[in-house]
Amino acid sequence: MDRRKKLHIAMFPWLAYGHIMPFLEVSKFLAQKGHRISYISTPKNIGRLPKLAPHLSSNISFVELSLLHVNGLPSGAESTSELPIDKVPYLKRAYDQLRAPLTEFLKNSNVNWIIHDFAPYWLPEITAPLGINSVFFSIFNPTFLVHLGPPSVLLGDVRKWPEDFTVVPEWIDYPCNVAWKPHEMVNHQQCMDDVSDLQRLGVLVQGCQFVTARTCYEFESDEINLLSKLYQKPVVPLGLLPPSLPYSEDESADEWEAIKSWLDTKGEKSVFYIALGSEVNLSEETMRRLAFGIEKSNLPFILVVRKVPMGEGQTDKHQDIIPPGFEERVSNRGLVLRDWAPQLRILAHSSIGGFLTHCGWSSIIEALKFGRALILFSGASSDQGLNARLMHGRKVGLEIMRNEVDGSFTSDSVAATIRQVMVEPEGAAIRANAWAMRVIFGNEELSKTYLDGFTRFIEEFAPSASHSHV
Repeated sequence: MDRRKKLHIAMFPWLAYGHIMPFLEVSKFLAQKGHRISYISTPKNIGRLPKLAPHLSSNISFVELSLLHVNGLPSGAESTSELPIDKVPYLKRAYDQLRAPLTEFLKNSNVNWIIHDFAPYWLPEITAPLGINSVFFSIFNPTFLVHLGPPSVLLGDVRKWPEDFTVVPEWIDYPCNVAWKPHEMVNHQQCMDDVSDLQRLGVLVQGCQFVTARTCYEFESDEINLLSKLYQKPVVPLGLLPPSLPYSEDESADEWEAIKSWLDTKGEKSVFYIALGSEVNLSEETMRRLAFGIEKSNLPFILVVRKVPMGEGQTDKHQDIIPPGFEERVSNRGLVLRDWAPQLRILAHSSIGGFLTHCGWSSIIEALKFGRALILFSGASSDQGLNARLMHGRKVGLEIMRNEVDGSFTSDSVAATIRQVMVEPEGAAIRANAWAMRVIFGNEELSKTYLDGFTRFIEEFAPSASHSHV
């Protein structure tokens, strides 16, 4: 293809904030290169996106497709962060019903490429007849994809039971100690629809022209190479997409000033930050144990707590799961933030030394961008358990000990892990390794090089005869 020819590229992320934002980052990069982008999502998700810089807005248009009502889906919910995990299958059903309006849009808009997520397994049936090329963009890392296996495994019945996922798969051809724990598999079953996530992924991997993932060779070379073998098609890393600190003073500037002045009074790398993502919903008992562990660590901290999402029969008393008396007892060394925190700004502050995380890939990237050591507390959903093992194995964090069957843990093990990662001599190597990771995870130049390579791959892609159209 003539490199000067500008492409029309559709972006179609899954309805979760952790997917919507990386898709927007890639959209902005492609738009800067002069390509025309149609970013497709639901009205509420599009409404939540940050404002685009004026020089990009002419190349990116937002296409709003409304969800149809699905029995079981709470009214007004358009993303996973608004739902308890057992309601996510209904969101998948509503998303599947976007097939008709999306087909209509693609038929009438001369799209060359569609960059899509793991969920719309029906997409190849639309794109192939229209001669539209597709890329599966995984916001998950190749470690996770490799563990799920090739399409023959994804679409077969080799793994029938949750425990089949708790061992290292035989196709992994490099040294590996990463696998799921039994309690993580049970938890994830709750968000599966009639069409499982594995089936969705298998069909899309078979139907796309190539695969891209949020990673780089500097961190996951074995995994990228194996994934390409398993998928029998190119896997083009996109870079880690480290987010940039917001330049503009937003409406939350006052809140940040208060947090910053508190952090300014603390010693370098003395504070640990706790945030469990936008979708991890802890029971009151789990939160109580975690809170007591945080308290017992005797170290300064910032804790972000979010409200419980909509579900049947919830009263206001469920809205805050912080144990009674906790805030008063820790008020001299702890800051509790509700529902929102400027995470990137907090992690960038020199007083932060560690991050107690649910192990979502975006959160790990943000932490290692600033070299913060990880206290790993897997949210037990999708890739989080594997990420916890991976980071523990790379010695940039330490996993909190838990019962493998039910996921339970003690407040003492929370406190001990926090102290080891933050201050104890035996955590020194972890702190040093995490700090060294800035060279890869915080390297915006490196990330840009990968995005350039990805863009070139799309621009120069020569479709096979069966896909060529006049």
